[in-house]
Amino acid sequence: MASPLMRPPDEGRPTIVVALGGNALLRRSEPMTADNQRRNVAVAARAIAPLTAEHRVVVAHGNGPQVGLLALQAESYRDVKPYPLDVLGAETQGMIGYLLEQELRNALPPGATLATLLTMIEVDPDDPAFANPTKFVGPVCTREEAASRSAEMGWEFRQDGAAWRRVVPSPKPRRIVEMEAIRRLLESESIVICAGGGGIPTTAQAGRLDGVEAVIDKDLASELLAEAIGADLLVMATDVDGVYTGWGTAAQRRIDWVTPNDLEAHGFPAGSMGPKVDAAVRFASVTGRRAAIGSLDQIGDIVGGRAGTNVSADVAVGHPA
Repeated sequence: MASPLMRPPDEGRPTIVVALGGNALLRRSEPMTADNQRRNVAVAARAIAPLTAEHRVVVAHGNGPQVGLLALQAESYRDVKPYPLDVLGAETQGMIGYLLEQELRNALPPGATLATLLTMIEVDPDDPAFANPTKFVGPVCTREEAASRSAEMGWEFRQDGAAWRRVVPSPKPRRIVEMEAIRRLLESESIVICAGGGGIPTTAQAGRLDGVEAVIDKDLASELLAEAIGADLLVMATDVDGVYTGWGTAAQRRIDWVTPNDLEAHGFPAGSMGPKVDAAVRFASVTGRRAAIGSLDQIGDIVGGRAGTNVSADVAVGHPA
């Protein structure tokens, strides 16, 4: 049954949501300098720009390392309480959106219209995640430091390897507050950058919006966005060329084309491809359209169905072969 958030895609050019993983801004083990992030964003922009000739494009992105950096920086200044996660999310949406928009403008012909939109995403205050925080955020610390910060700030900490880190809820995204603005921008043929980092977690009660201390999964938020705008394709771009079975073994094999049920049956863990697989399965199941997971540098071939892991309710129809 179709999601109540869906609306039919507009006539004309097909619409693609491109969800950029962390590799779009920071390679593994790379220092998180402004120059490194800009260089990586420029690579992403050059890969995305050709898609805009034949598609309406919406770009979403991660922000985990950037929020972590702000949290680390806040540790060096104790004269004020640390800013809440919703504010840090808004800060990183603005920073990353600025870099993406500028580098996309540099990669596109003059006259292209782009917009970066700070995006709040509503969550349910009764979501079970609030009773069981599991998402690690912020710097590592000792057990004694964790106990001190917990008493001071009311935060919850859990062991992460040999150290301790703060944990926060990761509730499911329910509604994109700025949805109508996003639709209007697309109707005017603008390239839209939005829903960064899973969106700014927000509750709506008695007509009032309030930010909350939580982190929304960016892949699930991108899927919600793709449903809501009636996208023809959801692409989750990462630093591997698809979803593999038997990863890290001699028997590893990339999944090429697959139905949502068959992909879901593999049971990928949350710490690896799990969230991307969940998002792809939901989008393909609910909309009947294709979702794909693959490498940013193959994004043109992913859109064409020639690369990545492609998830389609009807593989026989969807597979170009």
